[in-house]
Amino acid sequence: MNFTLDKIPERTQKPRKHGLTMVNDKGLSLQDTKNFLSASAPHVDFVKLAFGTAYVTPNLGEKIKIYQSHNVPVFFGGLLFEAFLIRNQFDDYVNTIKEYGITHIEVSDGSLDIPHAEKCGYIEKLAKLGTVLSEVGSKDKDREHITPPYKWIELMKAELDAGAEYIVAEARESGTVGLYRDSGEVREGLVQEILTQVPGEKIIWEAPLKSQQLYFLELTGCNANLGNIAPGEIISLEAMRIGLRGDSFHFYLDGE
Repeated sequence: MNFTLDKIPERTQKPRKHGLTMVNDKGLSLQDTKNFLSASAPHVDFVKLAFGTAYVTPNLGEKIKIYQSHNVPVFFGGLLFEAFLIRNQFDDYVNTIKEYGITHIEVSDGSLDIPHAEKCGYIEKLAKLGTVLSEVGSKDKDREHITPPYKWIELMKAELDAGAEYIVAEARESGTVGLYRDSGEVREGLVQEILTQVPGEKIIWEAPLKSQQLYFLELTGCNANLGNIAPGEIISLEAMRIGLRGDSFHFYLDGE
């Protein structure tokens, strides 16, 4: 850090196993990517090329290499996995991952109805090619069929057993599905029940809104795994993690 302050909590250091920050890149240009990394690379652990943007991103290979040159792994949004799958092009998806030197892979079923045993089979296959991040909770976008906590736990455990390194707890970019109510409010009972059965170090909580980020930092500490963070919010989030933003100012001050 740039100077010394007492009572700053200890952050994990890269390459981290927890305390992760996952960025949602929805279409940064090459120059924007370089600018973003010049300010934020030390605080970024993964970058997701959101939904299917990788298909239409100009100079995709060059962009991926920029991230990789800063030791920031890149992966395609889970929707792209589903787009290949529904077209019976799973082998083409695998070849695409290899072609671009992708080492992290997101598996999701938010747009395509995949039987869970089949999803776990894909996780098992893809885990042989790289680090799998498996998304759970996307089905909760249908408010008439909210997934109960015990089912979230069951799915998470099965996908970790199948070879996923991390579970991505779904919120989408809006922060109003899955973990959250329509208002963006955290489904606190759901989160706390999950944490009784699944290690928090294995869950990346999608938290695009500041109030959501703050909730998980207050609940589990400065090294919560947080995802779907906008590129322009990384430095602000890192400051909030260690008690240097108004919302978290008193988190680590003894006696306050």
